[in-house]
Amino acid sequence: MQEDFLVLIEVLNKSIVITIFVFVMMMLIDYLNVLTKGRMEHVIKGGRFRQYVISSFLGSTPGCLGSFMNVSFYVHGLITFGAIAGGMIATSGDEAFVMLVMFPREALILFGILFVLGIVSAWIIDLIAKKIKLVRRERCKLQVLHEEEIPFRTSIRGSFSLSRCILFSFFLAIIISNLLGVWGPQEIDIKRPERILLLSLSGITLLLILISSEHYFREHIVDHLLKRHVWKVFLWTFFSLLFVEVALPYWNLEEVVRANMDKVLFLSALIGIIPESGPHMIFVFMFAKDIIPFSVLLTSSIVQDGHGMLPLFSYSVRDSLIIKLFNLIIGIAIGEILFHMGF
Repeated sequence: MQEDFLVLIEVLNKSIVITIFVFVMMMLIDYLNVLTKGRMEHVIKGGRFRQYVISSFLGSTPGCLGSFMNVSFYVHGLITFGAIAGGMIATSGDEAFVMLVMFPREALILFGILFVLGIVSAWIIDLIAKKIKLVRRERCKLQVLHEEEIPFRTSIRGSFSLSRCILFSFFLAIIISNLLGVWGPQEIDIKRPERILLLSLSGITLLLILISSEHYFREHIVDHLLKRHVWKVFLWTFFSLLFVEVALPYWNLEEVVRANMDKVLFLSALIGIIPESGPHMIFVFMFAKDIIPFSVLLTSSIVQDGHGMLPLFSYSVRDSLIIKLFNLIIGIAIGEILFHMGF
């Protein structure tokens, strides 16, 4: 009983640390995205190869922001059908943040492969779309960009909202408790940089909380990141870790998975159809535990796109389903080839 409780506490601590890392990285990318608002649309216009490169690059960046941007470009007629499909192939959703925390070297290799696959797949899909005369929906007119939004405060003096004070106090408590040795990773090792990352990222977060404007803090950090993403990341991380930790000793999960690896690869592709970040997290943790090979993780990453597809469903269900079908076929094909090659 006490052993089970200790496992539960360990899983809870790991889940909190991972969620903090994910939230901070999400916030940093979101902040940079707002600072560079409007410039991507000028860059994206050009030849198809440029569209393939940019959409795949945006897709391969961690989180859903790149995918949302790709959807916006597609809806406004700035990129082709192949480019949006390639961008979704390159996308691995919020799981990308967790991968960067758990196995950064392999994660960067994965992102690089997805980036290249996105470009090649975009070109192939456009050729097929032209061959079968796939006609897209009429594009929407470009929306007017509101340049007046400033993501930072002109002065840190003045009143702070209750939510800002709570979040600031939370990260301040994280730093103090870790420095005092009360909570969090304590090792300072280049091979295990969790403590260095926790302290440095928490410090950056405190700075962003202080300097962000009230509008940015409320709309982007609270309403978007905290209310829509972070709690889901925590729950999926917690239950995925708990499943792996409990399943390994009691259900002999490792032997079952290894004996049915071809079915697991196919299952990872089917689960990838779900337009949501979270269900795919189990494959991230199984790879981190060396239970599944790289080919299964790659298959999952190719087919799934977090919730980057959700805005596209509101624009065209047909286009969304066709993109998912292309990604499913490509994911299974690439995964099977690498699996039989021993990867």
